[in-house]
Amino acid sequence: MKTSDFDYALPAELIAQEPAAQRSASRLMVVRTDREQFEHRRFTDLVDYLKPGDTLVINDTKVIPARLLGVKEGTGARVEALLLKQLDNRRWEALVRPGKKIVVGTRLVFKEGLLSCEVLDSTGYGGRVLQFAWDGQFEEVLDQVGLMPVPPYIRKPLLDRDRYQTVYARLSGSAAAPTAGLHFSDELLSRIKDKGIAVAPVLLHVGLGTFRPVKVEDITRHRMHAEFYEVSAEAAEIISKTRERGGRVIAVGTTTTRCLESAAAADGRVCQGSGWTEIFIYPGYRFKAIDGMVTNFHLPRSTLLMMVAALAGREKILAAYQEAVEMRYRFFSFGDAMLII
Repeated sequence: MKTSDFDYALPAELIAQEPAAQRSASRLMVVRTDREQFEHRRFTDLVDYLKPGDTLVINDTKVIPARLLGVKEGTGARVEALLLKQLDNRRWEALVRPGKKIVVGTRLVFKEGLLSCEVLDSTGYGGRVLQFAWDGQFEEVLDQVGLMPVPPYIRKPLLDRDRYQTVYARLSGSAAAPTAGLHFSDELLSRIKDKGIAVAPVLLHVGLGTFRPVKVEDITRHRMHAEFYEVSAEAAEIISKTRERGGRVIAVGTTTTRCLESAAAADGRVCQGSGWTEIFIYPGYRFKAIDGMVTNFHLPRSTLLMMVAALAGREKILAAYQEAVEMRYRFFSFGDAMLII
């Protein structure tokens, strides 16, 4: 299977540049695996497609202000770092720009010295290992220095940081938002629970594995970057009981799906535990843990598009995307949503 098999034409004006006025005000395309036609609804109508006894699984990771703008010490040349993975209290893996000019031993300074770092090493994917220095609490300093790491295709300034967080964000560590969750409001979650649908939180810190582009034509040669995940005993029990009563497990987003499929045993049982996952899901993969997914509209040729194609079928997903273009859906991180059941 080729990367070009997952390409599609997208007019630039359909790339959403800002969130919807209200979280749940986006549109919802419903893709059923047993039907040809697609349904077009509002996101609040998601409640109508969930049944009592189902479980909605969410990713409660929290995005950190991981984008750092600064200068090289000594030269004053502008630099940029995107924090990806925390290695210990002071060391992070990061992407840096301009990469070729930021070599081992270089010192970078951010916000007039509130935060600084030294480049210790290079990584196998072209990143750098940075060792930071600061005074006070790191989280407070990062909040002063860092910017929310919205994707490069969003050119409009983000006026409200909270709109790049889910309402249920809990544990800091992500370099990008689990964007399918951005559609949920507290009110909508309450309606879902009132209908008898369980909501179970799991954790996957979104990093390079989720948004790294596929640069090879043979998709089997693409290697995912590891991301940390965790499934609590409580979440594993909720999912297990859902299976026992014949309910469905609906994942909110590709990151939640990566987490659940990484934690699932061969028989589909989702196990308590944590670790690093490099799972790459593309057509031919047999899902063990989920029965459906709430997701956004993804970039052409991306691993995320490949994952949803694995769930619904490549031809059906590409047909759905074509119809979404024709009907002027909003695409990508701040765009509209899709339900696959």
